[in-house]
Amino acid sequence: MNRQQLFEQIRKKSSYLCVGLDTDLKKIPRHLLAEKDPVFEFNRQIIDATHDFAVAYKPNIAFYEALGLKGWESLQKTLEYIPKDVFTIADAKRGDIGNTSSLYAQAFFSQMNFDSITVAPYMGEDSVKPFLEFAGKWVILLAHTSNTGANDFQMIESANGRKLYEEVLLRSQQWGSPDQLMYVVGATQADKIQGIRALAPDHFFLVPGIGAQGGDLEMTSRHGMNKQCGLLVNSSRAIIYASGDKDFTTRARAEAQQVQQDMHRLLDSILGK
Repeated sequence: MNRQQLFEQIRKKSSYLCVGLDTDLKKIPRHLLAEKDPVFEFNRQIIDATHDFAVAYKPNIAFYEALGLKGWESLQKTLEYIPKDVFTIADAKRGDIGNTSSLYAQAFFSQMNFDSITVAPYMGEDSVKPFLEFAGKWVILLAHTSNTGANDFQMIESANGRKLYEEVLLRSQQWGSPDQLMYVVGATQADKIQGIRALAPDHFFLVPGIGAQGGDLEMTSRHGMNKQCGLLVNSSRAIIYASGDKDFTTRARAEAQQVQQDMHRLLDSILGK
């Protein structure tokens, strides 16, 4: 999916919602545990309930890796079930170099056919370039995350006075274009999004932290949008675990619809859509 196609989906659905599929067997409704593949069954029903409002789905790969071969099978079935006009993100945070990165890219892009993958940039250009060699695929580079430990390294100033995350944003734009490179920017750092947008005016941002983590959708949107929206705002727990009972799909749909309605309002207000 290219950038124009992604923007067309945003306009069509009046939404820039990404639903995170952080599927945990300890949290899904108990009645699903009787299914042959409870992880896929949960995901299937969540997708059915929310795809009208979501322009992207983001499986967190760790939740599937932890289940071994069965988890990988559930992940592949989930990926194949997601409608083809919805953007898919492998939240894998890979970050090695050389042949290892090339094989990670092959696994997620050629074998599994994700549209994109999250990548850690801190081993430099040769850890990112192999992912950028796949036509029509996207790298979503960790830029400024919202975890507490982000301050350990991302806020360190370089000799020229720029923060490390700012150096990542500026340097990485030499490696790939806005048609193949996005950035992860945490929603709980909404006060910094305006400055980050100034450094990367044309790129899409994947923004986690809305919902259960307390991110501010309105502030994120007003400071972070560009002329093609430029945002994919992720919500995971607040939607997929809105209920732990048999009404989980109804509650998930209601939560996703509420976010979509807020996004519709903000698109109208900011972009005049």
